[in-house]
Amino acid sequence: QVQLVESGGGLVQAGGSLRLSCAASGYIFSTFVMGWYRQAPGKQRELVATITSDGITNYADSLKGRFTISRGNAKNTVYLQMNSLKPEDTAVYYCNVKGVVIYMDYWGKGTLVTVSS
Repeated sequence: QVQLVESGGGLVQAGGSLRLSCAASGYIFSTFVMGWYRQAPGKQRELVATITSDGITNYADSLKGRFTISRGNAKNTVYLQMNSLKPEDTAVYYCNVKGVVIYMDYWGKGTLVTVSS
């Protein structure tokens, strides 16, 4: 069915930037929301940002101004631009797709972002 593959993670110094990408394969026969979540060691998975098919974005309050979510021209892609990275941003970042009209809930396997001080 639907596969989500994240890329772009890696090791970066504090203050640096990374852009994460998520590519969805397979057809998504619904209106859907794409988003990024992250999970740090010992913590719950938390929302980073979401974007609707209409381009409406939602961010975790603590990340506003540093992270930007966007969709590519191909609607099966989503990006997360991460600026001014901090060590506390270290986590596995997961791509997610949720259906709006038709139920869907798909997750990627995650990409690790490590921010060194």
